[in-house]
Amino acid sequence: MSTPLETISKDATVMEAAQRMREQNINALVVPTTPRAIISSTDVLEAVAEGRDVSSLSVSDVMTTDVETVSPDLYMEEVAAMMTTYGIKHLPVVDDDYVGMVSSTDVTAHLS
Repeated sequence: MSTPLETISKDATVMEAAQRMREQNINALVVPTTPRAIISSTDVLEAVAEGRDVSSLSVSDVMTTDVETVSPDLYMEEVAAMMTTYGIKHLPVVDDDYVGMVSSTDVTAHLS
């Protein structure tokens, strides 16, 4: 699990999200909203491929909502199964609030 958790406002631009991901060397940011949301490098890439202006496009326009989450005590094998089932690469870790983010890279490193 990656900590500390990196977040970004839903009102930030997609360009700002991409820059933050590059600076932090990560591929997803939590967007603290209800329902739970993230913006991933895939969301950014899709916006660019569609020819959208990411310098003025807001995170809320491309973020993935209603994301699956996991609890901190879930076994990595179960996390891997969820990622496979849902076809996702990132799962926010939630207790009462966000705790961190587990990625497919984390799972691969742990299970190798």
